[in-house]
Amino acid sequence: MRIHIATDHAGLDFSTQLQEHLRTAGHEVVDHGPVEYDALDDYPAFCIRAAQAVVADQAAGVEALGIVFGGSGNGEQIAANKVAGIRAALVWNLSTAELAREHNDANVISIGARQHTYDEVTALIDRFIATPFSGDERHVRRIGQIADFERDGSLLPDPRA
Repeated sequence: MRIHIATDHAGLDFSTQLQEHLRTAGHEVVDHGPVEYDALDDYPAFCIRAAQAVVADQAAGVEALGIVFGGSGNGEQIAANKVAGIRAALVWNLSTAELAREHNDANVISIGARQHTYDEVTALIDRFIATPFSGDERHVRRIGQIADFERDGSLLPDPRA
């Protein structure tokens, strides 16, 4: 599988170590930056480029996922989710990593590098990658509703109206 990675300065060490872990596991890794430590770097472009690459790969039939890192992972998740077709999930334990794929078919995982040890991060990512989307009708339906809103702003009728 192709894995697109992006980070900010807070996640740079994890990103570098993780790339080797993923390559050893047989994945192709594409690093979207940064390439060197800069405490004042701006993560949005890195994360958006990684997310765009995931969408492009998936549209081309390439099996791909993304991983974005930051101090908390919040801003990186928000940035990735601005890309049409991305479902980025902030994960903090094995259950959220698994459910992101199983229920939401998330194609990007966001992790707070300052919140976890390296071993915890690798466990979260390995679980995320290994977990397939369940394909359950209710999850497909809900993901479809999100995609409809993303595409044209449509929502189901408000039951209170």
